[in-house]
Amino acid sequence: MASKAEHTTQFIVQKVAPVFNKHGYVGTSLSDVTKITGLTKGAIYGNFANKEELAILAFKQNVRDIILPLSEEMAGHENAVDKLFALTNYYRNYYEQVKGIGGCPVLNVGVDANNVNPALFREVKQTALKLENSLRNIIETGIQKKEIKKNVDAAVYARTIYAMIEGSVFMAFTHKDKTYISNVMDLLETIIREKLTA
Repeated sequence: MASKAEHTTQFIVQKVAPVFNKHGYVGTSLSDVTKITGLTKGAIYGNFANKEELAILAFKQNVRDIILPLSEEMAGHENAVDKLFALTNYYRNYYEQVKGIGGCPVLNVGVDANNVNPALFREVKQTALKLENSLRNIIETGIQKKEIKKNVDAAVYARTIYAMIEGSVFMAFTHKDKTYISNVMDLLETIIREKLTA
């Protein structure tokens, strides 16, 4: 059972996660944190060593919130190709899903923390690499099971698919137009059918 301190820590993280995602590390002040949580500065610093630790935990919370539904959707499929189609299907609704928290946390924090906050930027890079490696593992498993063509370079396709997804998300939020995402998902599905499926 979680202690009172653990409950307080989780409460703070959940409350401020969308704020950090919308306003960034520099743009989120301690006053913003106390205002949204209703807690004092002393209570905040009683649970976190500093603002950076809170920002990292907030980023991880935002990532969990967007990745868990995707993981569950993909886990419902055995075939590697079906998993990839589950991925494109998930991202067709991604714009609406993350609009309320200010956009994609990986994209937002990656841009915000680069050259400003090395520790936070490392977290973003690790998260992006995990997502890319997850795609690579799916493709490699598909090759082994003869669901995906044997001559496919899993690493190249994983990197390309992930880059196309993040690029489409960036353009969708830049122009406030989710068709950037749906158009890329259409293209990715064509690639999956024509270039990957055995």
